[in-house]
Amino acid sequence: MQVTVIGTGYVGSVTGACLAYLGHHVTCVDTDAAKIARWKMGQSPIYEPYLEELIARAARIGGIEFTTELSDAARNSDVIFIAVGTPPLPNGSANLSYLEAAARSIGSAMDDSRFRVVVNKSTVPVGSGNLVETLVREGITEAHPAARNKIRFGVASNPEFLREGCAVSDSLYPDRIVVGASDERTLGIMLELYRPVVKQTFDSPPGVPRPPALGQVPLVSTSLTSAEMIKYAANAFLAMKIGFANEMANICERVGAEATEVMLGIGLDSRIGAKFLNAGVGWGGSCFGKDIQALLQTASEYGYSTRLLQASLDVNTAQRQVAIQKLQEKLYILKGRTIGLLGLAFKPDTDDLRDAPSLQIAERLLQMGARVKAYDPIAMRACRELYPDLKIRYCESALEAAQGSDALVVVTEWNEFRGLPLAELAAAMAQPVLVDGRNIFSAEAAMAAGFDYAGMGRCPRPREPRREVEPSSSVTT
Repeated sequence: MQVTVIGTGYVGSVTGACLAYLGHHVTCVDTDAAKIARWKMGQSPIYEPYLEELIARAARIGGIEFTTELSDAARNSDVIFIAVGTPPLPNGSANLSYLEAAARSIGSAMDDSRFRVVVNKSTVPVGSGNLVETLVREGITEAHPAARNKIRFGVASNPEFLREGCAVSDSLYPDRIVVGASDERTLGIMLELYRPVVKQTFDSPPGVPRPPALGQVPLVSTSLTSAEMIKYAANAFLAMKIGFANEMANICERVGAEATEVMLGIGLDSRIGAKFLNAGVGWGGSCFGKDIQALLQTASEYGYSTRLLQASLDVNTAQRQVAIQKLQEKLYILKGRTIGLLGLAFKPDTDDLRDAPSLQIAERLLQMGARVKAYDPIAMRACRELYPDLKIRYCESALEAAQGSDALVVVTEWNEFRGLPLAELAAAMAQPVLVDGRNIFSAEAAMAAGFDYAGMGRCPRPREPRREVEPSSSVTT
């Protein structure tokens, strides 16, 4: 099929690359000329594993191109994805200005040569499918008043469920595909578009192997409104699950339980599942907070108070302070201390710093008079560019971050950190304090290496050897 993708951020670039790899011809459109110039040179403006390689492979077979001009691309397409940003407004609702501009431009570009499907790929509030249909019709009427009844199109909602750091894999081997549509023709085109993914008939690209147990991918067909709600409900539930793990971890510390053991024990229940039950310094990124705020706003518009959603935001905000509290418990006074942060990105395998816990932790430490050092394998360049006023010292290795520091805080669970030489780090520090904000280390191993260790919801203590009960030598009756 001929496909246009409007927006070349995380969602748009990954969607375009994967559809082109599957054999469709994709044109990616963005108003940012500098970004398009980088894409044309094969350079990704974002860090996402295997994305550049996938785009290079698609470009070699002529399956993908990049442009700032929408009109020709939209006119020649069967399917047009809207994958623009929907950042939050001050009141928590989504800013739909980019979406609205894209929808009107699509309408202006259309002619009556073919039926087209306009797809909301951006995370948008409930009811946005209807809004896009109205805006496309307005664009048609303004540009082609005489032909407005001849130009045919359908609107679909196709939310993304991508995780930064493994977005290519999530696109090619998804848990499910959700398509909301109001007519059978639109649904049929979307089914045909995704047939290679549903049937898994394509060869896996290098570096992104197909999961061994993966069979046919479920495609869930819904109404427009249900598809929009599925996206928000999924992210809200995942955020609540992480928040629940953090709440339980905080109780575990107080009663002497081990949170990692408790989460393992409940995660084996098939009704609960083990994913997203790792206690830590809280979630970050561009999705959870924004989507919960938008859902809160939607509920408020309909007169409903969503207490559970608000609690999820509150718990996550408070959790970031827990790392500071643990430093105070170990060092007492933070003024004049040097704290090394291991990790800046909100999660591993990305350079994304949006709502990253590291930023709030660093800012709070600086406010308290501490000196802050940081090391991240990928995100330091982005942090320098985006936050030039953040007065932290960037280090070239974890060992440099440890040298002379009074404490280390693990903020991002990069795999690189799991294999660090703990004894060498502890020996390099002024005070060997380790706050493991992601529970990536064995408490016993860290303490054996010389660290004064604190995890999240952990109460490390040596196990006593089991004592055998001696049999009684006499029987009393």
